[in-house]
Amino acid sequence: MSETANAPDGPIAEAALAAAQEATPHAESASDPGPHVPANMPDEFSEGPPPYRRRVILPLALFLAACATTFAAGVYGWEPMYPDETLLDKIHHFWPRGLEYMTAVIAVLFAHEMGHFLMTVRYRIPASYPIFIPMPIMMMTGTMGAVISMDGLRADRRQLFDIGIAGPLAGLVLTIPFVFIGLKTAESVKGPAPPGSAVLADDGSQATGIHYGEPLLIKLLLPYLRPDLPENAEIRLNPLLMAGWVGLLITGLNMMPVSQLDGGHIIYGLLGRRGRWVARAFLFAAIAFVVIGEHYSWLVMIVLVIFLGADHPPTSNDRARIGPLRWLIGIASLAIPILCFTPSPFSPD
Repeated sequence: MSETANAPDGPIAEAALAAAQEATPHAESASDPGPHVPANMPDEFSEGPPPYRRRVILPLALFLAACATTFAAGVYGWEPMYPDETLLDKIHHFWPRGLEYMTAVIAVLFAHEMGHFLMTVRYRIPASYPIFIPMPIMMMTGTMGAVISMDGLRADRRQLFDIGIAGPLAGLVLTIPFVFIGLKTAESVKGPAPPGSAVLADDGSQATGIHYGEPLLIKLLLPYLRPDLPENAEIRLNPLLMAGWVGLLITGLNMMPVSQLDGGHIIYGLLGRRGRWVARAFLFAAIAFVVIGEHYSWLVMIVLVIFLGADHPPTSNDRARIGPLRWLIGIASLAIPILCFTPSPFSPD
């Protein structure tokens, strides 16, 4: 059984209908979207951080300055000299050597830093473009390397490991071939090296100029690549060998397992916060090495590491696992500083 209600008629019904229409929003107002909001305006519901604006002028200026100083180092033959009135004459005679060295060493540094940079782009970690560090005063290597600045606190443990290992591996892709070719084409020095010359020699060299110390990797490769050379032979540096030597030195330094160097990132990726004990033990051993061995040229590096702090800061997620493949790569990478580092990189007579 159902009941049907009929609508009332009369003045009272008309008044009630008018009141109901005033209380009910019009159809047009119900569909009104409100004020216009730009589509790209960030708010608390936006996905991810706002875009990172990278500086361009400073990295570009330092890149050009590093090109100039490495070119000058090449034309001076990597001798410990200051720019003097002979610069134009040396450029006139030795510009091919300077150009070859500049191209090779800049390529090594660029590959190293782009390894880091591309990983930061992959993981959306804010980072700067590669910043080259020229050496404008003394014509030796012409550069002190390159760096990138990044917000590492936004990376988790696995991402930080990938960023740290990518740079050294990318740099060695060019460094090792340059060392191979440089050793194969290098000239040996007959008798004492002439004054002011730059040679690659063992720590016991009696060269009258400057000699660059041999990393362990070069000592291991030399008998196989140059069996024609006598033991403890001195080799005259050429552009590719010098570029490879710089690449080995910078890679070896960066792979030290301390602070926020590449090696520090890798150790933290492998061990997490327990990696601080490795960093502290290494710093203590480095100080003993400098004092006992009287390698005071590394004193500035030690002070810088102490100032920055030996311990690596925590990541955004220390519980992220790196997996067995990264473990194997990380353990194998611990041999890089042993093969690339030389205790006495420069030794003038």
